[in-house]
Amino acid sequence: MPNLLALPFKKTYPINIRDVARAYISERTDSHPDEFKQDIKQWQDLRKEATDEVVHINRIDAILRYHAQLISILAKLPIQLDIAYAPVFNASTVPITLKNLAFERAAVLFNLAALYSRLAGSADRSTLAGIKEAANRYQQSAGTFSYLSSTALPKLLAKMNNFKNAVIARIAVGVTSLYETAVKTIKEASPSIKHAFPSDWLPHMDAKSHHFFAVAQYRKAADDSEASRYGVELARYTKAQAEAKKAYDIARRGGIADTVVHDIKSLLDKLEKDIQRSERDNDLIYHQDVPAPSALQTFQPALLVSAAIPPGLTNPASVLGDLPSLFGELVGWGTREAINIYNSRKENLIKEKISGFSRELQDRADENLRKLNLPASLEALERPIGLPPSLLRKAEEVRLENGPAKIRASIDDLERLSQQDVAILDESLDILDSEASEDEAARKSTPLGRSPSHEANVELIEKSARYRSILEQAHGGDESIRQQWDDWEDNICALTLDEVDLESIVPTTTINASHTSAEGQQTLNHSRILRVKLEELDGLHRERDSLVRRAKQLASADDIRSRIVKVASGFERMTEVQPSMFEDVLDEELAKYDKFVQDLSEIEQKQNVILADIKGRNELFLKSRRDDPSIKERERALQSLDLTYFKYKEIVRNLEEGLKFYNDLAGILAGFKEVCKSWSHQRNQELHSTSNQAPASPGRALPSSIIGSRKPLPGKSFLGLPSITSDDWEDIPLPPGPRDNKS
Repeated sequence: MPNLLALPFKKTYPINIRDVARAYISERTDSHPDEFKQDIKQWQDLRKEATDEVVHINRIDAILRYHAQLISILAKLPIQLDIAYAPVFNASTVPITLKNLAFERAAVLFNLAALYSRLAGSADRSTLAGIKEAANRYQQSAGTFSYLSSTALPKLLAKMNNFKNAVIARIAVGVTSLYETAVKTIKEASPSIKHAFPSDWLPHMDAKSHHFFAVAQYRKAADDSEASRYGVELARYTKAQAEAKKAYDIARRGGIADTVVHDIKSLLDKLEKDIQRSERDNDLIYHQDVPAPSALQTFQPALLVSAAIPPGLTNPASVLGDLPSLFGELVGWGTREAINIYNSRKENLIKEKISGFSRELQDRADENLRKLNLPASLEALERPIGLPPSLLRKAEEVRLENGPAKIRASIDDLERLSQQDVAILDESLDILDSEASEDEAARKSTPLGRSPSHEANVELIEKSARYRSILEQAHGGDESIRQQWDDWEDNICALTLDEVDLESIVPTTTINASHTSAEGQQTLNHSRILRVKLEELDGLHRERDSLVRRAKQLASADDIRSRIVKVASGFERMTEVQPSMFEDVLDEELAKYDKFVQDLSEIEQKQNVILADIKGRNELFLKSRRDDPSIKERERALQSLDLTYFKYKEIVRNLEEGLKFYNDLAGILAGFKEVCKSWSHQRNQELHSTSNQAPASPGRALPSSIIGSRKPLPGKSFLGLPSITSDDWEDIPLPPGPRDNKS
């Protein structure tokens, strides 16, 4: 076994690039897959060349080219492609498979670092040129790891005997610090990664750490001797001997390379002789005090090398040169997501600040008029017999929609969808229970090096409890809707009667001569003014509806694709385009809807003034109106029918929102079920592999393969749903509760 460590390659397997890429282009973009037939073939060829496990310097360029193209592919095609790589130190075990191109890129970078380390290990270190080549390759390997994970891995420095003792001592301390960093990183990693390395790697690095520190003290002792500090020289030899003994013990117990053990043993033998000589000389000749090892002055480490990231990684475009980027003509993910974000924001703006606010204004006006018993009190006075046209229109609407049957069917659908969502959630928990039972049974016969199911699935269990709570809250809302329907069913059914039967349930009145009196004339004057104000309010409603309609028409024709694509084309080549890079453009485009929001605000102010006038005039109207029981009875009947219509609309709206809620939740729960299924499948794979392999790593709470490689909208997954750890899952809108049904 050599005294230098070289990383093995991560073994990979063929992947179905062609079919998955064609399907993605066909389903997710406006392009035809045949336009990129050559790009797909070139991708396949590049991967085949880059994943070859031959150790040769020519493979560096092949891997760098593939990595550069992967950057372009990730920006354009964030597809869910099954990528399989075996664990680096156990190629025969079950490979790790993730649906994520980022995993492919990480594995390619790992293999590039491994290639550099193997080239370094194969260099001829018997010559100065070979030593320099090995050092350079190890720096490039470390730089590649730094580029991959921002964590520097240990670098091995060759012996440099042509330096002075003090300089070599500082260099040796620098090497010690690198080994100590590597050992600390492996030992303190969470979750633990020690099991992933060969059994002799950690002892190798730990022994090297103590060995080089002993060398540093040995060289510094020689420097002290040259400066006639003989007492300090002896103290450093003693400290070097203690460190060398630690290194020797670790090396023997760890079963590391014989060449490393021999190097340490040689240093120990030399130290024993030098200590005997130094003690004799100091006792007989110099008589200097020997300080305690802890009192020795420390010295700064010197690092002759640093992680050297290959230029082909930091500047991928330089690797490609004049070669075109794969899928360069395809609109990238970041660009498409910027368009999607704009459309989503536009839709929310229309829904919340325009159409939603418009409906709020309408509801506010209707509620005020209902409290004032308008227009029923006016119509009872103006039309002493027959039914008001407004009421006839409302009754006809309910009759044509077959309102009662529509509500009954929707209530049945609501119950069915509710039970369906509960069933999906129960199936998800059954999957987790089945996995937990299998895990518990396996633990009775085989020790497992992973977390038990009740610890590993805690996030999923908590999420399921939240969904259960949401369903229970929704069920309470459903019951409120059913109660509301029970309270108003007879009244709503009455609205479906034909005009003659409907008129028969409304009392009639007659206008007598008293209406020509001064008091009667005053009542008529107030009623006419009230009617004018109500018509002004209707006109304002029509103006508001027209504004909303124009805003929706603008939104329907609003397509910023061409502008976003133009902005994206101005970015530097190989730049990973992110949606956030288009924020200024999105804000500028959305500003065109500000005028509609402002106009609605002005309409709100006008409506408030009109409603205030109506309230004041209605008080005068009521004071002046003669206390006629027949008129009051007719008013109450008309008011009841008018209120029934609004309750009908409210129930229908609540049912529609409830049905949408359960349909949306069904999609979320189906995704959650797939998460549980994928997680359980991975746990089962780990479990089955432990029967023939070393213990698996601690159970992961969530398999990365279910997340996919496409970057989600802010707070959303590539499916348009919240990610599994997102707080958005806690904010699922519930069906609205019924309004006061006792009015």
